[in-house]
Amino acid sequence: MVEGESGDTDTNKQKAEFVMGKALYKLKFYSASLSYFDKVVQKGAAHPHYNETLKWLASLSREVSDSAGVLDKIGKYNRAELEQPALEAVRDELYFLLGKYNYNKGKFKEAVSLFNAVSPKSEFYVQAKLFEGATHVREYQAKPAVDAFKEVLRVGRESSDPKVKPYEDLANLSMARVFYSVGQYDMAAKYYDLVSMESYDWPNSLFEASWANFMLKTAGYSKALGNIHTLQAPFFENFIKPESVAEALTVKATIYFYNCLYDRAYDVIRDFNDTVPQLAQDLKRILDKNTANDAFFEYANKIREGQADLSPNVERAAKAVLSDRSLARRFDYVKELDRELAQHEKADPAWKSTSVANAVLTDITLQRSLTVNETGELARQRVSRLVGELAQLIKRVIKIEYEILQGQKGQLEQEVIQEQQIAGSSKATQIGNVRVDDEHQYWPFNGEYWRDELGYYRYRLVNRCEKMAPEGAPSGPSGP
Repeated sequence: MVEGESGDTDTNKQKAEFVMGKALYKLKFYSASLSYFDKVVQKGAAHPHYNETLKWLASLSREVSDSAGVLDKIGKYNRAELEQPALEAVRDELYFLLGKYNYNKGKFKEAVSLFNAVSPKSEFYVQAKLFEGATHVREYQAKPAVDAFKEVLRVGRESSDPKVKPYEDLANLSMARVFYSVGQYDMAAKYYDLVSMESYDWPNSLFEASWANFMLKTAGYSKALGNIHTLQAPFFENFIKPESVAEALTVKATIYFYNCLYDRAYDVIRDFNDTVPQLAQDLKRILDKNTANDAFFEYANKIREGQADLSPNVERAAKAVLSDRSLARRFDYVKELDRELAQHEKADPAWKSTSVANAVLTDITLQRSLTVNETGELARQRVSRLVGELAQLIKRVIKIEYEILQGQKGQLEQEVIQEQQIAGSSKATQIGNVRVDDEHQYWPFNGEYWRDELGYYRYRLVNRCEKMAPEGAPSGPSGP
């Protein structure tokens, strides 16, 4: 009927398209199902099953990633078409999905309106509020962004649903970033500290918090160095972004520099120079070796699975940058398409000989080829961006080395001298004294990391700037 072989009317052909989409969905051929529903969507309101298809698109969005193109299909509808009574059960979900589509397209006013339409009783309410906050951030509107993120935190406090906790962590992280962007570094540090250890983003929140504490000058140097020390723990080898590790070393070197601890600053720079320039070169070779997108996809997949035969340092860095959630969803979609291809291969031989089965196979094969090409290109961009960021950090370290040399010669510029004077004021010569409350215990670091200490390390610094502080070597990190 769909192919016109039965001589049916156009109305029956259109009904057959819709029923075919439903049948393939129930057979778990999601890619082919989406193709048939797309035939409906492309005809618009003239298709008798145009409105009904929305419910099935919502169902498909739960089975495949955004990279499959479901949002683009939902984006063909307007808000009024979501108001039909038959969609009551999935209306909040569709508000959220259409809001995401508008957010991705930069239609922020429409996106906020749709996110606001999601009922507080809906399971999509928290996600909608997170996206609403992110939309306001994109429009440089700090106050409504904070209000949206605070609503997520309120729901998180009052909910016993474990599924809400990751969104609560994202809201704390987002709040911290908003406060950092407007220069409220103390508030930023507060919200970074609220991101839980179980969060996917906890390692990177520690790194970002080190910047917030660094901007607090002497009040935050102890915590900044403690966070950087935490990030050096073996627990984070496969989670923290390599550019964050490299940048954390520059923060550490700069803090030592401002406190005239030039020898220590040089030690940090030596650690940086021992690893980062070579890492950048090795990653560049990976890019040069795999120029085609499909080839880069295959190699990136090997890296993700630990089968690329790379040195541990390069493999950790490449694996970390390729674990980006947006990219990971695309790799997962390729796996889904491989599952559908395997399912087709195992299907009944009689069915496999039909024109429908051939059409399904063609659709899945084409979709896989397109997704592999797109994913390979995106993976290449991620690694290329990392190489560029490492190159910028290498330049920054060269500048820090120059400043250290000038500091040792007593030839610093006045602006830098003022920074050192702040760090070396009488009030700040003992930076990071640890006060232990009843709920914690002081325990000097002895070279062994313990998981329950992570995030609690503090450094005690003795500023050595001339005529500003007593002589004395700084102690190592410690954590209550």
